[in-house]
Amino acid sequence: MKVIRKPAVAGLFYPNDPAELRAQINGYLANPSTTNQAPKALIVPHAGYSYSGQAAGTAYKDLFQIKHLIKRVVLLGPAHRVGFRGIAFCSSDTFNTPLGDIDIDHSAFAAISEIPGVLLLDQAHAEEHCLEVQLPFLQSTLDNFKLVPLVVGDADRFTVAKVIEKLWGNNETLFVISSDLSHFHNYESANALDKKTCEAIEHFNPGQIGFEQACGRNPVNGLLEVAKSKQMSVSTLALCNSGDTAGDKDRVVGYGAWAFYHSAD
Repeated sequence: MKVIRKPAVAGLFYPNDPAELRAQINGYLANPSTTNQAPKALIVPHAGYSYSGQAAGTAYKDLFQIKHLIKRVVLLGPAHRVGFRGIAFCSSDTFNTPLGDIDIDHSAFAAISEIPGVLLLDQAHAEEHCLEVQLPFLQSTLDNFKLVPLVVGDADRFTVAKVIEKLWGNNETLFVISSDLSHFHNYESANALDKKTCEAIEHFNPGQIGFEQACGRNPVNGLLEVAKSKQMSVSTLALCNSGDTAGDKDRVVGYGAWAFYHSAD
């Protein structure tokens, strides 16, 4: 019997109605891409769409040009609901959204299961929003693909980097890192802190991204380790916060989007 991970935040972080959801995402993807490069990896935010959807859209629209090519998406994001050590896969066969089902690539878990810290933990996925909010964007920009859902708990960047390296694959594999930036500073302080995070990403310097700067610092820093070793290039696509989108400026959350490319592209 097929095991389906059903949406936990549909109707909260994004619309539950398929037509409304498609319309909202199409709005975020409306502007044409500014590059002809095909990304190997993206960093995108994971707040409610009214807050961070526009920033996420700046990254996802780059996928239209490779929609037929991508067959596997490795999606990593930080644990918000369950505390644990390591990196958690799940036993579900599919992830469901209002736009349909996405099959899980269980062969990926077999490939990484011997890496210390990698485990099977359904509880980490059951109510987690950081991966789920990315799925409708992926369904709207890619054709048929399988998903590798990984919730990152207390895991250092070197463990994350080992997982990314193991799953790197060829041009059919895309990596998506789900992370917001600073949390609950005032507008000016958040801008200053998020600028530092942006500079660390642009200079492939994971040692400069700490607890206060990004909730997804562990998967972000793991990607930076790999991208630096592979001499990739990176482009900053968006940098803003909730004070720019759908909230006040007293206590804001930062959002950013980046795309990573092979140097030969």
